[in-house]
Amino acid sequence: MNIQYYKHYSGYLNREMEFKVYGHGGKPILFIPCQAGRFWDFESFHMIDHWAQWIEEGRCMVFAVDSIDGEAWAAMGADNRWRTENHERWYNYVVEEFVPTIHSLCDRQDILTFGCSMGAMHAANLALRRPDLFDGCFAISGLYDSPEFFGDYMDDLLYNNCPVYYIGNMPADHYYIDLYNQRKLLIVVGQGAWEGPLVESTRRLDTVMCQKGIHARFEYWGYDVDHDWPWWYKMVAVYVPQLLD
Repeated sequence: MNIQYYKHYSGYLNREMEFKVYGHGGKPILFIPCQAGRFWDFESFHMIDHWAQWIEEGRCMVFAVDSIDGEAWAAMGADNRWRTENHERWYNYVVEEFVPTIHSLCDRQDILTFGCSMGAMHAANLALRRPDLFDGCFAISGLYDSPEFFGDYMDDLLYNNCPVYYIGNMPADHYYIDLYNQRKLLIVVGQGAWEGPLVESTRRLDTVMCQKGIHARFEYWGYDVDHDWPWWYKMVAVYVPQLLD
């Protein structure tokens, strides 16, 4: 497998950002790590093994981005405005700097976002905030609103990063709805150990998207399906072939 390591400077984050690229061609996949994770987690948690067939066949290239969750969503107890401003800087880094980098390294423009846990939250949010940039998302076991991490706190930046809220308040004639219905939006969650709040958040997003006529695909796995990597590997095996068609 072709694996390349890169480092580039982000003006939005005012620092060097690292990432890895896996593969030589095919559909670009933007992988976002789990909570406070790093770009190398695609390898260190062995997700690479479960994508290897499609990567080696040239059906996809995976671009593993770095996160700054430790300064944002995962920085529990820090100043909330500081946290949301940091997240927004990371969001702008991805859409304004990382996406053009993907385009420069890949001959296809149809980027699918992918992540598990907090990575799923980011994957869905990126695809839903910018359906003009992203072809869809594959989000596994994510949260799509803010109480678990921010309690009752709310500001404009946090609102704009919580799909349950901005989709719920989206006008029925918003042009994004047509874009959503042209995208592959797949949101999956188990119902076993450690999945309780994530199932609830997923159902809230499911409800508001149905109300808006957005035909996203929501899949609820069984009560034995825990919030853990072995189950996420199984979900990848089931759904990735469908997303790469």
